[in-house]
Amino acid sequence: MNRFARSTHMLLLAAAVPCLAPAMTSPAAESNPLVTPWTGPYGGVPPFDRVRVEDLGPGVGMAIERRLEAVEKTAADPSAASFENTLLPLERQARQFEQSLNVYEIWGACLSDDAVQKVEREMAPQLAAMADRIFQNRRLFDRIKTVYDARKTSGLSPEQQRLVWLVYTDFVRGGAALDDAAKKELAAINQELASLSTKFSQNVLKDENDGLVIIDDAAGLAGLPEAQVSAAAAAAEARGHKGKWAILNTRSSVEPFLTYADDREWRRQVFEMFVSRGDGGGATDNNTTIRQILELRARRARLLGHATHAHWRLENSMAKTPERAMELMEEVWGPAVAEVKQEVADMQAIADAEGAKIKIEPWDYRYYAEKVRKKLYDLDESEIVPYLQVDKLREGMFHTAAQLFDLHFTPVSEGSVPVFHADVKVWEVKDGAGKHVGLWYFDPYARRGKRSGAWMNAYRNQERFDGETTTIVSNNSNFVKGSPGKPVTISWEDATTLFHEFGHALHGLCSNVSYPSLSGTNVARDYVEFPSQILEHWLPTPEILSQYALHVETGKPIPEALVAKIKKAETFNRGFKTVEFLSSALVDMKLHLSTPTADPDAFERDTLAALGMPREIVMRHRTPHFNHVFSGDGYSAAYYSYLWSDALTADAWEAFVEAQGPWDPAVAKRLKDHVFSVGNTIDPADGYRAFRGKDPGTGALMRKRGFEAAAE
Repeated sequence: MNRFARSTHMLLLAAAVPCLAPAMTSPAAESNPLVTPWTGPYGGVPPFDRVRVEDLGPGVGMAIERRLEAVEKTAADPSAASFENTLLPLERQARQFEQSLNVYEIWGACLSDDAVQKVEREMAPQLAAMADRIFQNRRLFDRIKTVYDARKTSGLSPEQQRLVWLVYTDFVRGGAALDDAAKKELAAINQELASLSTKFSQNVLKDENDGLVIIDDAAGLAGLPEAQVSAAAAAAEARGHKGKWAILNTRSSVEPFLTYADDREWRRQVFEMFVSRGDGGGATDNNTTIRQILELRARRARLLGHATHAHWRLENSMAKTPERAMELMEEVWGPAVAEVKQEVADMQAIADAEGAKIKIEPWDYRYYAEKVRKKLYDLDESEIVPYLQVDKLREGMFHTAAQLFDLHFTPVSEGSVPVFHADVKVWEVKDGAGKHVGLWYFDPYARRGKRSGAWMNAYRNQERFDGETTTIVSNNSNFVKGSPGKPVTISWEDATTLFHEFGHALHGLCSNVSYPSLSGTNVARDYVEFPSQILEHWLPTPEILSQYALHVETGKPIPEALVAKIKKAETFNRGFKTVEFLSSALVDMKLHLSTPTADPDAFERDTLAALGMPREIVMRHRTPHFNHVFSGDGYSAAYYSYLWSDALTADAWEAFVEAQGPWDPAVAKRLKDHVFSVGNTIDPADGYRAFRGKDPGTGALMRKRGFEAAAE
């Protein structure tokens, strides 16, 4: 999902943030597209065609001002506090503000430049101050507490009671119950954190934008599939290096190169560029910023009555405590490291047999793992890539949505819905009865000014308490374009990520709740990845591969023999994949459980050594560019969430396997009814039990990752 998301609850803004912008009442300000009502079809759409960079700061300033005025009006209501006159106005205020902020954030995520980044630096502390003004409004909190105390006796529905609990809990966690001195200190901390997080993410983006490896001799491309060679040539030409090849500083460019490039020195250069983002010792070095963020988070946690930031962060998660999250990670870590040792031995044997006279290094891992795959499974991933066209896979995702959830996608006519870039396309989503459900925006390609990775956003949440409102969601990726007019093919891992992020989008599109704060993906952080991770399982199904994995040149479906090889090798390299992820999650948690360190690089190095981190692997996200954790609070002390959710995912997939298979309609209906459609209207553990009939264990997770012995 949006990896740098604010809180999953609309009222708890992690960017939340300061000295407030001055009032802006000029006619020009009143027509600012960030604060004017959305118009057009489908109940209104984001006005991307009318937004200019110069609108961003004034627009957010007006949105802040309007929200605070509305909050104060609610707090000052002389009538007795009730759900209708306290909670519902807060929902309306949050809804209006979120729509403004969602448009603003598109520019920072997808269209960033120096001017946009300047606005972000100015607005981050102002957003933080706004949130503190709301959470620290004593009259408002007293009204919320009155409704909260009477929630079980005042005739509220279960969904309304859940909303009251969530709002009250968020206010307490946001400092509403502190004394005045502590509130003042908390506000200062939040504003400084907002500025530091913005600085962190902008440093990473600059390194990603500016970093590239230029290869001027075709020999340096030896081993790469033609699609990657073409993409590298196009990337070089776009950056003024026509006739050469560029490996961009993004995962979708780097990982295929590390997998296929025969030239070991070029692999080393590309690897070191990628893992050094935010760690170059110059203006974009993030180590001092990390230390400052950790210190401030620790202070904030103590102010709020928690031992550490990790304890504060996990209070309302499924795990509840850092200790439970650590137990799961440690249970998986040992078997994963043992598997890596065998993987490295297999790779070293091949290198020795080839006379390479090397010791496997991190920049060799993917390259020699691919050789092992060929040897053990007669499977060459370069055989798979020509069958993985982005446009065809997209149609496969639509087929999955139709079969599982009765959702059907139709492209809107070009120009009928504004987009923020020519790469973006839009689809209308309807149910089987032809009823409009929402819109889906797809922004698939890398470009300068767009942050790396893949994510989902909700531009508008589904709700119905003021009338039926349909959702608008987006998926964003960073696939590298090839030559103009040529289909874009991607790796199996990128294809898996494509389905993953679409799972988040379906979570939003299936939502069927009354209140926007409880809608779609607004759930606990260690639950939100469950709907996305389970959707990954439909990519390798024969139905999807046979219909949508079509060769880029011949148009023929992927051969059954190749599909069988993919199935046979599905647990291949799971040691590497698990250790790469889990080392990041463990360092994240330990950073937020410990006393802040003066040297984050040293902490990372020492922690990994103590864990017994295999020297041939680096963290998937090294600390200096760990945007999940330091570009906001979103996944701080919570990167473990992917593993926690995967335990649910593995167990849930076995429900399909135990029934009639991946397309079993009864299991799919339960999944939609109890997971995808309910948002945060119920406790996620209750929702999971309603779907599965039991609590999940770790056995299915171990089986999924090929660690069966540990599951016994």
